[in-house]
Amino acid sequence: MATPAPPRWDRRMQQRLARGEEAALGELYDRYASLVHSLAHRVLDDDEAANHITREVFGFLWENPDAYDPRRGSLRSWIAALTQRRAVQRLRHAENRSRSSQDEVEAKVREANTAARADFIVTSMPAPLRDALELAYFRRRDYRQAAADLGVTEDEARRRLRLGLQLLSTAMAPAAHAGLDGRQR
Repeated sequence: MATPAPPRWDRRMQQRLARGEEAALGELYDRYASLVHSLAHRVLDDDEAANHITREVFGFLWENPDAYDPRRGSLRSWIAALTQRRAVQRLRHAENRSRSSQDEVEAKVREANTAARADFIVTSMPAPLRDALELAYFRRRDYRQAAADLGVTEDEARRRLRLGLQLLSTAMAPAAHAGLDGRQR
């Protein structure tokens, strides 16, 4: 089945745009700007974004007049399809940015919660366990050196370090298995 020839106006308009006639762009804008803006606004539900899409579409038409193929349909339908594609692209991009931003915020909240839990655990653990951990991590002492500094046996120093680390590890567990609201997943 043969595609009907597009109206003469469409072909002439494309030729005028290809020659760089600014008046042709003005005529095209006068005829189709409200269509482009309303389609973009329908997709984006944002007047400023619809204005941006309108400028984008007409800028594209001015810079790429040969992108329109008159054999594939009317100029009006091609402009409408171009507008729809641009608006949907912008909407998807905005949604992805929003989703990415939400993910970053959630990650920061989880990190802050974990740090707060770890701080609470360290400050509330018995002093002998806290002292052993501080020697090991802040002063870089191994269990033998920590035992000597604390005046306890090596076995006791290992036990204190192990218990302190076990308590501290619980700060991480809820973040890995629960949502932000604290419920188990």
